[in-house]
Amino acid sequence: MTRQTLSAVLMTKDCENLVEGTLKSVAGWADEIVVIDGFSRDRTVEICRRYTDKVFQNKWDGYRFCTERNLGNGKATGDWCLHIDPDERATPEFKKAVTGILTRPTPHGAFEFRKKNYFLGHFMRHGGWYHYSRHLFRRGRAHYEGVIHETLVVDGSVGRIEASVEHYPFTSVKQFVMRHNGYSTREALAKAESGGPLSKKTLFYNIETKPLKRFFKFYVRKKGFLDGMVGLIFSVLFAWVHFLNWVKLWEINECSDHQIGRAGRRPAHDAAFKRA
Repeated sequence: MTRQTLSAVLMTKDCENLVEGTLKSVAGWADEIVVIDGFSRDRTVEICRRYTDKVFQNKWDGYRFCTERNLGNGKATGDWCLHIDPDERATPEFKKAVTGILTRPTPHGAFEFRKKNYFLGHFMRHGGWYHYSRHLFRRGRAHYEGVIHETLVVDGSVGRIEASVEHYPFTSVKQFVMRHNGYSTREALAKAESGGPLSKKTLFYNIETKPLKRFFKFYVRKKGFLDGMVGLIFSVLFAWVHFLNWVKLWEINECSDHQIGRAGRRPAHDAAFKRA
């Protein structure tokens, strides 16, 4: 059969120190690269334009990742779409596996692949973080839903490839804390706006009990302890993320006149975007 075409889709914002590595990892074998940029203030757009002329800018509200991804899908023209982030790198093994999919018939509407996550420079083999990610799909057969942690909804079956994409999301504890401080505010606001009042029992469980269960899951059940000190730090921090999300939700519910309830409201989304 004739080789099908592939569009690599990136979401970018102020990532000049990361994005070129991602672009290099897909350039030459992806038939086109589509970039949706959130009006970066650094050299991100300049760097992206060295690899593609399909660079568009969209006013991003900082939390609706699914909207940005779906905008990218709409600008792509390939038979297949691969979503890859600025802190990710396509490996030679991954390129080979995807090329195989493009050159032979398959009944699947999407494929999931290994995400090789690095935390503080350490490859996380344990703790439940060496998982599969679903970001390769036939264009027109899938779309994204969700707020911060978006999900790919696929029309059809999903295949699996064992090749990995390398992911370098957190290079320092400071970076982790700063990013999740922002995420947790948005998640708490989203929960508060989408549902009614929460019972004290639900809040108490998610603030006191659930973080401990998450630590036990990551560190003991998923064997995070085998990753040494980094595994311990990882497990504590990800348990803390759940605690932080729900403490902020409690704050919204109990202190409705608090600053987070007034000044922390999300801006309205502006889906109009332009070519950079």
